Amino acid sequence: MSQTVLIATLWVCLAAVVYAYAGYPLLVFVLARLFGKRQEPEFLPDDQLPTLSLLIAAYNEEAVIGERIENALALDYPAERLEIVVATDGCSDRTAEIVRGYADRGVRLLEYRQRRGKATVLNNSLPQLRGQVVMFSDANTFNQPDAGRRLVRWFCDPTVVAVCGRLILTDPASGRNSDGLYWQYETFIKHQEGRLGVLLGANGGIYALRRDAYVPIPNDTILDDLVIPLLSRLQHGGKIVYDLTAVAHEETPPDIRAEFHRRSRIGAGGFGSVPLLAGLLNPLSGWVFFTFVSHKLLRWCGPFFLLGLLFTSVLLADQPLYRGLLLAQGVFYLTALVATYLPGRSRVCRLLRLTSMFVGMNGALLLGFFRWLRHGQNTCWKRTARLGEAQAGLVVNVEPRAVVENVGGS
Repeated sequence: MSQTVLIATLWVCLAAVVYAYAGYPLLVFVLARLFGKRQEPEFLPDDQLPTLSLLIAAYNEEAVIGERIENALALDYPAERLEIVVATDGCSDRTAEIVRGYADRGVRLLEYRQRRGKATVLNNSLPQLRGQVVMFSDANTFNQPDAGRRLVRWFCDPTVVAVCGRLILTDPASGRNSDGLYWQYETFIKHQEGRLGVLLGANGGIYALRRDAYVPIPNDTILDDLVIPLLSRLQHGGKIVYDLTAVAHEETPPDIRAEFHRRSRIGAGGFGSVPLLAGLLNPLSGWVFFTFVSHKLLRWCGPFFLLGLLFTSVLLADQPLYRGLLLAQGVFYLTALVATYLPGRSRVCRLLRLTSMFVGMNGALLLGFFRWLRHGQNTCWKRTARLGEAQAGLVVNVEPRAVVENVGGS
């Protein structure tokens, strides 16, 4: 391989990583300031609210499903316009039994006895819902009482096909807000994309969609909260917006291993979703093409850019500039390793832990790529072990939905 090709490859890889994680957020912020909407819609009076179906997909959630239903019943939404539905996917515990106990309070159970995965559950459940708007949620996600009202007000605009709410992560031990710098960074990007009407996907724990805009998704879909809004947008047009004030809370995974496994599954789902969303790769689709390539595709390809950067730096290390770049990468990866085990919550520790999160995220994406290549990805979504289960050392057949952000799976 000629030195010219090596140098060109190195700079392309470096530019792609810098643009994806620094250049794009800055650029989308500027574009949102210039062209984005700032004004939030007014709240609707009770008699003008659309009928709303809150759909909670659950698998073996007996530990939290009762509390989750109580939270749903506490929504500030007229009872005659609100439908609460729990769809269970082949549960082997008491989840369905607990849900049945709420039948006299209007909670509907859609019980699927054979476990076939979340995508199948959603496809089978949507035609049975009665609401004009569907609010998607998870069993371990807890909404603020006004979340429903805040989401549905956006649908007064006929061009809005979906609305994503804000998911706040909480520490499972203390219950305190544990939004890290990276999650705040992702929330910032989502907010800017939402102002432009080109938000990519949603937080699976809190988003709403026009029921008649729902497009059935393939049963092997993993990132349902990415694919559902985007397929609906592709087929029906319109835009996806973000509401920072429609809030839900969800516990973070209990340990690094659970988080890594979650991200690798999201990575597999991301690569698997590209053929489904091929329509977004048309440059004529405008802003959404720009955001999909910048925010999703380049991120998913990040591990390959990082490996390319490292490989070419090694081959060019006889030159001072590239030897220095190789040394900088070594220091960065060593910092990431050390930061993984840093105690404390000081700002310095949190900043250093960004390096370990970055490396871990890209490592998980790389593993997810190979999982996708093997075609051995299990599409039956499993939940994350809760804190008590992790502390007890239980082996739980679990894994979470794709977030995003969270990472919408970033």
